Amino acid sequence: MLSLHSASLSLVNGLAPVHTNFRASTLSMKSEIVLADKEVEAKIMAVVNAEPAKTKSAAMCSQIGAANLDRIRMDEMDGGCNPQGPPFTPPTGLGWDVSTEPKNKEDMIALANALNPAVGFYDPLGIVTEDTAPETIGWFRHAEIKHGRVAMAGFVGYIVHANGITFPWNLQTSLPWTQVTSGLDTIAFSDITAAGSPGDMWDALPTAAKVQILLVVGFLEMHGENSVALEADGQKHYVRGGKPGYYPSFKGRYPHPVPLDLWDPFGFTKKLSAERKEKALLAEVNNGRLAMVGLFGLLSASKGLIVPGLDGLGLAKYGGEYMAPFTAADSILPFVESMAQNIGGYGYTL
Repeated sequence: MLSLHSASLSLVNGLAPVHTNFRASTLSMKSEIVLADKEVEAKIMAVVNAEPAKTKSAAMCSQIGAANLDRIRMDEMDGGCNPQGPPFTPPTGLGWDVSTEPKNKEDMIALANALNPAVGFYDPLGIVTEDTAPETIGWFRHAEIKHGRVAMAGFVGYIVHANGITFPWNLQTSLPWTQVTSGLDTIAFSDITAAGSPGDMWDALPTAAKVQILLVVGFLEMHGENSVALEADGQKHYVRGGKPGYYPSFKGRYPHPVPLDLWDPFGFTKKLSAERKEKALLAEVNNGRLAMVGLFGLLSASKGLIVPGLDGLGLAKYGGEYMAPFTAADSILPFVESMAQNIGGYGYTL
């Protein structure tokens, strides 16, 4: 995960961190990112405005990332960040003096009781103690919410693919209006579905499709972890007292139209009351926890393990390696051929 954080409330190198009730007064307009720090804003937009139209989006993305990396370097000098990132970051308390998010064991006990009164606060690994820094608590909370969301999508996706539900068109084919795709084999989504289990379907994807998926995931991660993008929404990073699970908007950040955001693209939650939102967030965490257990249950059952309630469903067995994103079929990529030789050479076999 790209852990891009802020230990300072300023973007300008050389300024000391400010321990105040500062909240970045930012908003987004058109294709500009409007920051409280006008010096950084001017540097970003000077580069973006000088770019041709077709590369403005890439320039905006790279400049936002570069500004955030500058902040990280300054954090290291101020003792707020280190190369390992959270949960190993030395605590600074920046942002937590005004944050309403859980920041200590007492808060986490209250949150646990709200999530599941029957189980309550259950922490067998001792992650949260009286000495646990609020930065670490924020990091673990965000990680749980994020993994829960991914697991919910993965659980539904596994069921959809396992039942052979697929798009009726081609995944790739040669297009008549461009030479870029000339010579490509025609592969339909139904061809991928016919490969077998959902794990086999991933292995059957063309290498280019896998790379595109991973690049998109990397971009989404960069945008979501970027303090500059978060502050453009008036938010803070979750290790600086911000809201765990918050994902910043795309709109107005890049010089091309972005019709939908990743989080709540259709605005279903905008009119919810604060009480209803709080209840929905608790439900999301509980559903995410259940989805994580459910998804790993499906994966385990597909590998032949005994999973009560799932091993009798007749799931298609997967003979590959879930932890290997690439196989020998992707040897066009560097290092993949040598790595693929080790698939199945570790762990144990049933």
